[in-house]
Amino acid sequence: MKHYLIDTHILLWWLSNDRKLDKKTAALIQDPDNTIFVSVVSVWEINIKKSLNKLVAPDNLKEELFENSLEILPITLDHVLYVEHLPLIHNDPFDRLLIAQCKVEGFTFVTEDHHISQYNLDLF
Repeated sequence: MKHYLIDTHILLWWLSNDRKLDKKTAALIQDPDNTIFVSVVSVWEINIKKSLNKLVAPDNLKEELFENSLEILPITLDHVLYVEHLPLIHNDPFDRLLIAQCKVEGFTFVTEDHHISQYNLDLF
């Protein structure tokens, strides 16, 4: 079984059935042989941006996550400390913490953010 962490935009596309989510990624998320994680970082980012009217997200996000059988990845001290070791390629603090979580946990990161490909990271 492979473990994947989905980026915030992938999560939002999945939950809204957005056409931006390609079929290959949708199939990956649906495959019962994969464990798909959503980080608390993404929930935090969504809530901040939603409160600033910068994006639309479900009001019942917690329920949506569980209904879609997505695993929740908490933020640990090791995740936060690892951020210091990342090169300053990407300045977004949410993305930097997601990258650190993938590095610490050995997860594959599911994203369409091309800046992240500059990190030594397993990407889908």
